Amino acid sequence: MGPHPAVAAIRLAVRRVLHDVLTEHTPQLPPQTPAHLPPSPAPAPAGPGLPAAARPTPLVLVACSGGADSMALASALAFEARKLSVRAGGVTVDHGLQDGSAQRAAEVAARLTAMGLDPVEAVTVRVGRGGGPEAAARDARYAALDEAATRLGAAAVLLGHTRDDQAETVLLGLARGSGIRSLAGMAEVSGPRGRYRRPFLGIDRQTARKACMVQSLPVWDDPHNTDPAYTRSRLRHEGLPALEKALGKGVVEALARTARLSRDDADALDTWAADADGAVRDESGRLECAKLYALPPAVRRRVLRRAVIDAGAPAGSLFARHVEEVDRLITGWRGQGAINLPGRVEARRQSGRLVIRQG
Repeated sequence: MGPHPAVAAIRLAVRRVLHDVLTEHTPQLPPQTPAHLPPSPAPAPAGPGLPAAARPTPLVLVACSGGADSMALASALAFEARKLSVRAGGVTVDHGLQDGSAQRAAEVAARLTAMGLDPVEAVTVRVGRGGGPEAAARDARYAALDEAATRLGAAAVLLGHTRDDQAETVLLGLARGSGIRSLAGMAEVSGPRGRYRRPFLGIDRQTARKACMVQSLPVWDDPHNTDPAYTRSRLRHEGLPALEKALGKGVVEALARTARLSRDDADALDTWAADADGAVRDESGRLECAKLYALPPAVRRRVLRRAVIDAGAPAGSLFARHVEEVDRLITGWRGQGAINLPGRVEARRQSGRLVIRQG
């Protein structure tokens, strides 16, 4: 008898990601010499043709909070890594926001070690205040994961975000009115050099919890996830159930599908904007307002957003309303003054050119 369907589902999702990591981080064999030519000397291949012991073995980390999603992910990584040429490790982050958090992080690290993961680290972070408590905790967490992955030489870090998390992210983006990129939700692959992987974006939260239950994996339920002081918590326990009651089942799946479609569109527009950027500048590299005006609005705003970020505005603090104000210097020019933007950046129109610089 095979594993429980929930366990099989999470293992399959992780196996696919590990195969991708191996493909990306295993050097390929050199091209074959045509039969009619004499073989030329070449360095010894380091790819799939070598014995398993001679191949490079990438390290894959799991970011584990001790919750059901990340514990299910850790168990699947531990199981699948044993069958592949992959080293599996884990990192748990102590945000220091709750009593007993250090002890809880140590317990999670011990559970990961008991699964056979190595190396395993419990990292303590200091959470700032910028952008609200949820954003500040997220920024501190990713900074810690980036540092650990770089220091340990990890090829990838697995994150336990599920289809339910994706649906919540899409709704939060919709509520902010942040445009199609926010509706695209979380990418399956993100971060520097594709560091972060999200195997569970096609799996619902209940499947991950069921996988933990049938494997007798201890799970910690973060009280912040049910605290109505947090926007995502209210959305999870009030907003989404109300939508499903009004619209029927399938809202989560539809929102996740919207994210996939929006990401394809957003990626295409970003590529278009990157190609258009050089064509709307003069010989000295300044943006020409007439050429910007001729672009489709969605492409033009992307060019403007990137120019503002390049000038020093933090991407996380630059919202759609900021870009719209800059866009009005192009489409609604009435002699208005400079636009003040995050990061002490200002944008102004001068002699038919758009000047964006840090003040």
